Amino acid sequence: MGTFSLPSIATTPTLPQPAAPAAAGGDEHAKRAGIAKAAKDFEASFLSVMLGEMFKDVNTKGSFNGGAGEEAFKSFMSDAMARQVVRSGGVGLAATVQKEMLKLQGLS
Repeated sequence: MGTFSLPSIATTPTLPQPAAPAAAGGDEHAKRAGIAKAAKDFEASFLSVMLGEMFKDVNTKGSFNGGAGEEAFKSFMSDAMARQVVRSGGVGLAATVQKEMLKLQGLS
C-alpha cells in the first residue's frame, strides 16, 4: 500500500483585514451603492413575504392546477415575482428605506 499525505490546514483562523483607505469619493460611492442594494433587497424580501401570504390559501388541489409541484415551489415563485416587481420600479419602499439609511450614514 502506498502512503499519502494531506495538505496542511491552518488551525488558526485568519480574519479579513480592512482594505487600504480609498479615495473619499470612491468610498462614498461604494457606500451609496451598497445602501441602494440593501434597500432593494429589503423591499424584495418584504414583497416576497407579502406575496407568500397572499398565495398561501390558493387551492392547488384540482383539475388543471399545479398540484404538489405548485405547492412545493410556491415560495420560489413568490421570491421571483417580488424581485421582478423591484426590478420594475417596486412599490416605493426601497426609496424610503434608502433615504433613511443615507441619513443614518450622514450621506443624505
